[in-house]
Amino acid sequence: MGFSGHLVFACSNRPLLEAPVFDSLDEELKATVHTWESRSGGWQTLQIDSGTWDDADLPALVEWSSAPACVADVSDSSLALVTGLDTTGRRWQAWLNPDIAARLLAEEPEDLEDQLLWLEHTRVPRSRQT
Repeated sequence: MGFSGHLVFACSNRPLLEAPVFDSLDEELKATVHTWESRSGGWQTLQIDSGTWDDADLPALVEWSSAPACVADVSDSSLALVTGLDTTGRRWQAWLNPDIAARLLAEEPEDLEDQLLWLEHTRVPRSRQT
């Protein structure tokens, strides 16, 4: 079983765990947060266990950092829904590994006779994958 949880991406000169959105985490929970190596431009990544991050925290993180931010809701290391927000409040979402997302999100018809046909139906065409 792979990682399930959240990856928080934001740009700041200060450590992301200093953002007020993380003030509600007790010290024991903060100790479970993994800080990844910073990237150029001040981009930082936090790996947080499931149940710790709330989508309502993204606007507060953007406000604190004065920069766009995004969060990947990762499921078993194989699938993620990424939600981003810029400083003007524009929000976007994208699925990583859309083939798996399509299979999980699409309801299988009750009168299905050919499982392989359904799997092919839920597969995202290559021209739409970027």
